Amino acid sequence: RKIKLIGREDVLRTWCNTPRGYSCAAATERQSSVQMSQKAIREYAGKRLLTEHFSKTYKGEYEFGNMVLITPKTELKGLEDRYEFLKKEKLVAKPDQLVKRRGKLGLVKLNASWNQAEKWVQERRNKPFSIGSVSDDLDHFLVETFVPHKQEEEYYICIQSTRPGDRILFYHEGGVDIGDVDSKAVVLDVLVGDEPTTEEVTKALLAKVPKDRQAPLAKFICRLFKFYALYHFAYLEINPIVMIEQKESKNAKYLIAPLDMAAKLDETARFECYKLWGDVEFPSPFGRKSCPEEAYIENLDAKTGASLKLTILNPEGRIWTMVAGGGASVIYADTVCDMGGAKELANYGEYSGAPTMSLTYKYAKTILKLMTKKAHPKGKVLIIGGGIANFTNVADTFKGIIAAMQEFSSLMIKQDVKVFVRRGGPNFQEGLDNMRKFGVQYKVPIEVYGPEDHMTNIVALALEKKDVEMVHRPSMGRRTSSAMDMLRGQPSPREEGKPSQPLKRRNSKPGIEPPKRSPFDLFTPETRCFIYGMQPVAVQNMLDFDFVSGRGFPSVACLVYPFSGNHSRKFYWNTKEILIPVFAKLSEALKKFPDISVVVNFASSRSAYDSTMEILKYSNQITTHAIIAEGVPERRTKMLIRKAKDLGVTIIGPATVGGIKPGCFRIGNTGGALDNIIASKLYRPGSVAYVARSGGLSNELNNIISQHTNGVYEGVPIGGDRYPGTTFMDHLLRYQANPDIKMLVLLGEVGGVEEYEVCKALEEKKITKPLVALCTGTCADAFSYEVQFGHAGACAQGKQETAAAKNHALKVAGAHVPDSFNDMGVLIGKTYRRLVQMGKIVEKMEPEPPQMPVDYKWARKLGLIRKPAAFMSSISDERGQELVYGGMKLSQVFEQDLGIGGVLGLLWFRRKLPPYFAKFIEITLMVTADHGPAVSGAHNTMVAARAGKDLVSSLCSGLLTIGPRFGGALDDAARKFSWAYDTGLLPEEFVSTMRKKKMLIPGIGHKIKSLENPDKRVEIIKEFAQKEFKSTPLLDYALRVQAVTTRKKSNLILNVDGCIAVCFVDLLRNCGAFSNEEAEMHIANGTLNGLFVLGRSIGFIGHFIDQRRLKQGLYRHPAEDIWIVPFDQQL
Repeated sequence: RKIKLIGREDVLRTWCNTPRGYSCAAATERQSSVQMSQKAIREYAGKRLLTEHFSKTYKGEYEFGNMVLITPKTELKGLEDRYEFLKKEKLVAKPDQLVKRRGKLGLVKLNASWNQAEKWVQERRNKPFSIGSVSDDLDHFLVETFVPHKQEEEYYICIQSTRPGDRILFYHEGGVDIGDVDSKAVVLDVLVGDEPTTEEVTKALLAKVPKDRQAPLAKFICRLFKFYALYHFAYLEINPIVMIEQKESKNAKYLIAPLDMAAKLDETARFECYKLWGDVEFPSPFGRKSCPEEAYIENLDAKTGASLKLTILNPEGRIWTMVAGGGASVIYADTVCDMGGAKELANYGEYSGAPTMSLTYKYAKTILKLMTKKAHPKGKVLIIGGGIANFTNVADTFKGIIAAMQEFSSLMIKQDVKVFVRRGGPNFQEGLDNMRKFGVQYKVPIEVYGPEDHMTNIVALALEKKDVEMVHRPSMGRRTSSAMDMLRGQPSPREEGKPSQPLKRRNSKPGIEPPKRSPFDLFTPETRCFIYGMQPVAVQNMLDFDFVSGRGFPSVACLVYPFSGNHSRKFYWNTKEILIPVFAKLSEALKKFPDISVVVNFASSRSAYDSTMEILKYSNQITTHAIIAEGVPERRTKMLIRKAKDLGVTIIGPATVGGIKPGCFRIGNTGGALDNIIASKLYRPGSVAYVARSGGLSNELNNIISQHTNGVYEGVPIGGDRYPGTTFMDHLLRYQANPDIKMLVLLGEVGGVEEYEVCKALEEKKITKPLVALCTGTCADAFSYEVQFGHAGACAQGKQETAAAKNHALKVAGAHVPDSFNDMGVLIGKTYRRLVQMGKIVEKMEPEPPQMPVDYKWARKLGLIRKPAAFMSSISDERGQELVYGGMKLSQVFEQDLGIGGVLGLLWFRRKLPPYFAKFIEITLMVTADHGPAVSGAHNTMVAARAGKDLVSSLCSGLLTIGPRFGGALDDAARKFSWAYDTGLLPEEFVSTMRKKKMLIPGIGHKIKSLENPDKRVEIIKEFAQKEFKSTPLLDYALRVQAVTTRKKSNLILNVDGCIAVCFVDLLRNCGAFSNEEAEMHIANGTLNGLFVLGRSIGFIGHFIDQRRLKQGLYRHPAEDIWIVPFDQQL
């Protein structure tokens, strides 16, 4: 355990200090989704958690007093009758809105009766109050017990998160006049996973506290630290905490009470702390109220695995942005502010993580609605920007944006809105082309540019600041890049004056142990990895990169997926089909492939910690981890960092796209589509290495570096979280030691202090190679309140964490710092050309990369091929928003009140059922009647009918497919959800238990439907049950489980089988017609499955009749659609 007893002034003299967070009740970042990790809570919430924990854990030892929170909805009249302490005790009243220095501002009422406190609150309630340039209405007040005490009984204590663990700050004086606590407090650093002892606390912190007070105060601090760690706090400050002598008390000699508190929780730990936290609110900072549109986008963001962010800065501003990518969104805001547009910047926001067309439509519609509320005399500009995407289909996201703009096109024209677009990434050509067509068709002024042009040039065009030379002026003709030509099978034109030669393929094979590598290398051309999770797209992307880079064999040896048995999956090595094994157990995978040294971990944020800890047990073999997940709790990440450091293991991430070493190894989807790999010369090494925070911007760096130098040697986006697994320095020191790397690039951002270690290394000559560095987020200085940007770590918690301060420090230390991101490419080019002139870089001939075939699905999406349908069907269609039977929508079937529930009740249950029970059975039959011609049962029925079989034979052919994988989920869902509910498992515990058993939850998940594209059938059943049933405890429980599972992926919803199952159990148990024994008997007897069989038979018969009517002939499946596995392939 590392203990330091130091004055704060000693820390502040170094580059690498960790500045303290905001003082008590500091204004902090706005509420948002999982990416924005550290979130401030109200003082009331912090004290509630503290009181609940200490009361339960240390019964009778501490008394923290009573309190009540007055909100805008609180009725003050009669409040004292609901809270008796208001009549009996002296009180303190103060606003609870993340306002700091309330005492100095006259915002604290002390030693008051309830009448006095109520009057004081009423005089200020819902009235504006200004702090500097920021103004807001006072609408939340904390009223609590007044604790009389002496000045010498006040102390200051703060616990804050640091990269190695946590830091405890203490000062023997507290209160409103404490002054500069940074220069006064003594410090105790505690490594993550450790807990301080009372002896350590006493020695390090309490030297100036009277001897008789040290022991109880040290015990309290140790217990406070345990509370802080258990509840996943990121910051906890109490000023003052009082320690009052109780001469007449029989329990404790001293009363310890927190008077003022400021706290932040790590919101990403909600899934762990749901039970502990209860209903915790994360309020907006003082001075900024969330508008309904922001709340709407936040709600959308919470329901999807993608990211959607929106902050309204100036609703009457004329500059609006719709930017793809967290890192890119900051750069666009920076550029607008750099060019003098800060006061006119209307919003900050971003969309990323491959959102669906439906999501981007809703996001764009929300922004357009805000933008067109009021015209601006100078007109408005809409900047639809973004970097080069790694895996997001640009055309699909643009379709949603275009659909929204079509609805607002007339208003956009009327209000003189000009649109500027720049984007790159998978299928960007079609996306940009669709944008141009929209502009022509709807007569909206629009300029469209691709990755050939600098990312932020469109800002200068939009603001009319200077004449910008663009590579491609907007035109209506469809442009295709040379990379796309290559994908279409055409040769790529080479750069003039640089003759090409074929790229040589390495003649190497996998070894029996991890390949030897230099200490400064993470990857070699022989490096192999395993993928944790079922990620076939990422695997194929890695294999395509391997082949185009000239590797001798695939970099992916196998996949590990605990939710399935051992099997193999088919992939492509160029045009050759190969099998890659999938293992359920990690130990089996590593035993089979002893040469694996890297893991690419796609586990969710909930399971990334557990899976990584398991993999770290094999640190003698697996030496490099890439953790892709966003939203891993900070404390868990820090524990991984400590464990990995002890084992000598490198971690990239969490919250990263991965990394890339051109011509050698690619992590997951890094580098984007294959055309971008070629365009950015990532198929062979260059001389420039970079390290960045943002995964999306790493692709932009690939593009910039390839345009201005001979290319990238290695690039690592370390991740956007506050504490990534590795730091800038970890990678820059590797690059410094590598003789093949001649030049370094660093792209940091606002928040954190890691860049100061780079400054120190430059000053101490640990880094001597030319370094071009920039920290984004300089726009934060233009805002009157704090704005949390796209990454969890992108928020300054002190002046030294601002982008401007870090850029200045880097420049002073000797780095080449551009004035803005717009100038970064130019500065990289100048630095590179200087190295060429000095002879340190010798440029080589550009090799010709091999041509790659286009995948069938991708070619079909691009409209390059077409394929006739295998079946015709005229009776049902499940593709739309609502199931259709014979041309009639499902809701119309219900409107006609068709049903047989009453008859079924008499035949199956031998009793008359309540009307709502019978109606539910009718709904179930109608919903389960059919699900289109493609499912296995209908397919079998149709094939049998086309073979000339009679109706009964054809129907039986379909019914025989009903089993565990088709139609059998109803019984299993009823049993599993009932078991979890009856045993008292919380939803999180149920999900965790099923995962540990390596079992999927029956009734959860859908291939097509999701939270953004809900299943109409589920909605109908759920609404009926909630309206008509006496109670729905199991349905309510299942929906809470859905809230947990959809945090990982939005299509892990409660599906129609699961919804019917839990509703049916609620009916049997609570309708009053059955005893508990009868209810359980009917579930055990398969009654639920009977409902499915009966309902689905209706559709099977319909398909038989339809095939006869259409006179369909004998069906034979096309031979080319079947791959005969070579007999020498190992399965």
